[in-house]
Amino acid sequence: MLLSVLPMQAWEWWPLPMAQPDKCRDSLFYVAGVQAHASSGAQAPTLMWHNTDGNVSQQPYAGTFSAGVVKPATRPNRWFDYDFGVVLSGRFGGGQPGSGQRDITGYFSELYAHARLYIVDITAGIHPQSFTSGDEELSVGGLLFSRNAHPVPRVSIGFERWTPFPGLYGYVEMKGGLTHGWLGDNSETVKGIKLHHKYIGGRIGGKLPVNISYEFHHAAQWGGYSTVQGDLGNDWSSFRNIFFARHGGTTHSDQLNAQGNHILSQTLCITTKGDRWHVDIYWQDIQEDGRPRFIGRGQNSKDGLWGISAVQDHWRFIRGVTMEFFNTTDQSGPWHDRDGMVFGGGDRYYCNSSYPQGWSYYGRMIGLPLCNTANNRVMGGNIGVKGDIYGFRYRIKCTHVHNLGTYRERAVSDNTAVLLEVKKIVPQAWNLEFGFSLAGDFGTQYGNAFGAMITIRKQGLITSW
Repeated sequence: MLLSVLPMQAWEWWPLPMAQPDKCRDSLFYVAGVQAHASSGAQAPTLMWHNTDGNVSQQPYAGTFSAGVVKPATRPNRWFDYDFGVVLSGRFGGGQPGSGQRDITGYFSELYAHARLYIVDITAGIHPQSFTSGDEELSVGGLLFSRNAHPVPRVSIGFERWTPFPGLYGYVEMKGGLTHGWLGDNSETVKGIKLHHKYIGGRIGGKLPVNISYEFHHAAQWGGYSTVQGDLGNDWSSFRNIFFARHGGTTHSDQLNAQGNHILSQTLCITTKGDRWHVDIYWQDIQEDGRPRFIGRGQNSKDGLWGISAVQDHWRFIRGVTMEFFNTTDQSGPWHDRDGMVFGGGDRYYCNSSYPQGWSYYGRMIGLPLCNTANNRVMGGNIGVKGDIYGFRYRIKCTHVHNLGTYRERAVSDNTAVLLEVKKIVPQAWNLEFGFSLAGDFGTQYGNAFGAMITIRKQGLITSW
């Protein structure tokens, strides 16, 4: 009976895409866009600038322009594929009249090259990278990595796609990778900070209607030069300490604990799929204790992100729905040590004494956008819906968060954020894509604020070969 439900192609020894004929072409595109927003609060509504790769200013009056060329990867059936992008962006903004706040900067939002050699991926440069579970457009973001901050300059190598394990007929897949990045001068007191990230994952199920996947991620901030503590360890010996999460370095904290700022995260996902639809049920955790424990085990098992995401292509009016709940308030309890006893609590997610800016990049959280170093105990939910109504692509999101500050400084507040976004390509207007967004924050965290955004984008083919 089991054999009868397996697909006819189930017994291909190593079912890689390269076994299929390559009928695609390479293409080079140009991209350009402008956006502007205005809002009533001290800052723009949060869902207007969260998870935008740092391209939307949080100032209440702001705009962004971008222009560049991109060559996407389009040849999955060829043993070699490549892509690259060069996109220059400028961001400008200001606060309420008389505030004196300014946000004017130019940067590369993309400057990268990526090559796939058979099943191995190599990437160098500035390129968005996310490990968000479920639907990225509707999710609140990943606990460890999201699309909230600017992409970090990096060099990566690994298996980025789920790749069948040889000899198991596609029913066991794997992926993994190693990244070295440069967080740069991301602090007034620490310069030259580096990023380390490695991950490994496995998935079983293949072409069966139910798949189960698991991923383990280890990330760390390390190195740099502090105006207070001096050299924080930038040699190969320090890199080995970071790779294996061992103690070392020059500071008292790094010698007692692991050198650097380490964060662990695991993801467990069950996927049910059919003809042009799939449903993901996922669970992410976050750990900062010394010894990693399997997801759901350990002192901080109450913390995590739980979600369900459904995507289908049969009925275009509602193409995707996502619901999520997140909690980071436990942190293994309030006490790390007290009265000579070590409890192992007070994890202070995303924080580290050597890196005052915490797990952030140029003022934006690399992980969950709702947290920061002064407010890392949060609880709430998120719901999102997207679809297409006669060419008008829409996205609706609502996120509620209850904030408790930190165990050291309790600060209670609430915020409910809403977003309505509509986009449409107009052929009569040179195939320009027009977008309009309305967003608002309501609560005690930021006060009540309301804003609107207009976007105009254009993408076109330069050449193909």
